[in-house]
Amino acid sequence: MGFDYLVDISSVDNYGEDPRWTVIYELRSLANNVELRLKTDVSEEKSELPSVLGVWRTANWHEREIYDMMGIRFSGHPDLRRILMWEGYPYFPLRKDFPLAGKPTDLPGVAFTQISPMEGGPFVTLPSSADAISREPRVRNPEE
Repeated sequence: MGFDYLVDISSVDNYGEDPRWTVIYELRSLANNVELRLKTDVSEEKSELPSVLGVWRTANWHEREIYDMMGIRFSGHPDLRRILMWEGYPYFPLRKDFPLAGKPTDLPGVAFTQISPMEGGPFVTLPSSADAISREPRVRNPEE
């Protein structure tokens, strides 16, 4: 079918089930205008798949992002290192067992060393206000 374009690779954490991970490949044939979705399951014990970088060059950053956010390794990837989190960060933020509020860090010199609030702030609408006007951040006084 000539699937010459890897549109995306994504992953799902099936926390509490076995196998734990599902990795989804979105492929496209530009010449035939056909799309294909491939899914594969990966156990938590293995947490590794072969890299498809040799077939589709666009897999490079997709595989790095999945490794960084979920912890699934891609064997044969020439540069499998973190892409969004810093090197040495011990957690994988898109796993379902990662707390929604985040985890504090002990790294010196990092701007935000405390857990970030999930609501409020000057650019966020306020929850449970009386109406849409009062929730709008542009009408609030920044000193409030």
